[in-house]
Amino acid sequence: MPEPHVSIGLAEDFSIAWLRMFTEVARLGSFTAAAQGLGYTQSAVSRQISALEGQTGAPLFDRLPRGVRLTEAGRCLLPHAEAVLDRLGAARQDLTALRDLDAGRLRIGAFATAEAALVPRAVAAFRTRHPAVAVTLKEGVTPAHLAGLAAGEIDVAVVSTTFGHPLDDFDLHHLLDESMFVALPAGHALAARPWLRLAELADEQWVTGSDGPGGTLISSALRTGFQPRIGFVAAEWIAKQGFVAAGLGVTLVPALAAASVRADIALVALHPDDVPGRAVYAATARGLSPSPAVGVFLGLLDEAVAGLLAGLGAVTG
Repeated sequence: MPEPHVSIGLAEDFSIAWLRMFTEVARLGSFTAAAQGLGYTQSAVSRQISALEGQTGAPLFDRLPRGVRLTEAGRCLLPHAEAVLDRLGAARQDLTALRDLDAGRLRIGAFATAEAALVPRAVAAFRTRHPAVAVTLKEGVTPAHLAGLAAGEIDVAVVSTTFGHPLDDFDLHHLLDESMFVALPAGHALAARPWLRLAELADEQWVTGSDGPGGTLISSALRTGFQPRIGFVAAEWIAKQGFVAAGLGVTLVPALAAASVRADIALVALHPDDVPGRAVYAATARGLSPSPAVGVFLGLLDEAVAGLLAGLGAVTG
């Protein structure tokens, strides 16, 4: 006798529990054996299989005196049920790997001096603990990184208040309020001072990142009326150090970069009334759930900040 026509509504769902019971019965050829393996009663398994058969519109097993055997409809459904369960198992494994940081990605943005020591320390610690997570890093200025966060191009960005860009639309994790130093040639007459006022540097030539100080680290000092005498423009941090070491000028150095200055350069703290420190944050996009990798990385940034600040006294003392 031919099998009844199998009609399955597209809007109707199969219970995963039904499919799991179905594949187990098919594998063992017995409701009783499947029930024992799954921890159910034989009658419960029988009811679930009957419910699945009602959903498919066809019997899936022939009930025999000894066990059961797949019908034609059962043989048709079995590979699909196995594929569904396999995909669900793979999804569960992938989600677990993301949660446990055994997979996934971490896309970081940071401004240049944050990459002198802070970000590399945190990234190195992250890779040591979670080598299976793919880490990428993009250097740039704070406004560019905020745009990247908003566009979903990066997951977390180390940003600062240097450019005065509004940060209200982002979730901010405060890292530190960064003090500023002036870099002087090692033999400079003021190199041994514990701190300096900008007025004492009025006659110095400055090495800055652009012709206009408004877009540089020294921009916060302009409100006091100080106008630096710009002698040289050097965008690269290494080049700025080279000009200072050669006695051609002075430049500002944020605390995050203090540990990476050349040995032939002296750092002297600037009075905070003249050059206020800048706030440094780890920013994420507001309204989006951060990945587990981002949460771990924020903690490692905190650890890196603590280590840098602990060593700052030895560098500048």
